[in-house]
Amino acid sequence: MSELPLRVPPTLTDQVAEAVRDGIRARRFVPCERYSVYQLADLLGVSRSPVREALLKLAEAGLVEFERNRGFRVVLPDPRDVAEIFAVRLALEPPAARRAGAAGLDVTDALDALDAALRHDDERAFWAADRLLHDRILRGTGNRRAADIVATLRATTGLLTPPTSPDGRSLRQIRDDHEPVIRAIARGDGDGAEAAMRQHLVDTGRLLVAQVAGLPPDAPAVAEVWHAVVD
Repeated sequence: MSELPLRVPPTLTDQVAEAVRDGIRARRFVPCERYSVYQLADLLGVSRSPVREALLKLAEAGLVEFERNRGFRVVLPDPRDVAEIFAVRLALEPPAARRAGAAGLDVTDALDALDAALRHDDERAFWAADRLLHDRILRGTGNRRAADIVATLRATTGLLTPPTSPDGRSLRQIRDDHEPVIRAIARGDGDGAEAAMRQHLVDTGRLLVAQVAGLPPDAPAVAEVWHAVVD
């Protein structure tokens, strides 16, 4: 079993950024409202400096935008944004999965972690295991920058309608989507791992495009957006 990477303790700026992301997920911060740095600092009980730094990071990721002398607004990705995110992920992650299989990278414990989260009905642990799996495949094949890029992209799509919503997939289905990737890597099948990762990302990406557009996954408009950006 491979060792889990050590995680650097988050800075106050990182904690503020994550608190804002949590607020967006919970719809406490919504795109139609304007918020101030002072308001957010008071809400979190911190000084304005880490709040400004956190908001600058979020602005770089495209999650907020500043209005001169008027505060900031939340910006959620539209269907084309989601397709663009998955176009980038498709360029980075399937080749990494192929290299992971060829290199014999051990990620079988990731399936155990997903199964344990399912047994305990722990959605937070499930998504943590999901993120860690993708991160380990990228970092384990020597591409730290790609791992950082994917982590940022996932932070953006993670603010959208949860993939486990009634129109999405269950955690069990998402776990099953990952199994072919993990099994192919475990048996040293680089080509199989690449194909499985590509299918997983295509299925997930098209579903999220549909959810953001408020359309069924098989709607022609969803295919149009996807093909315009990805294919």
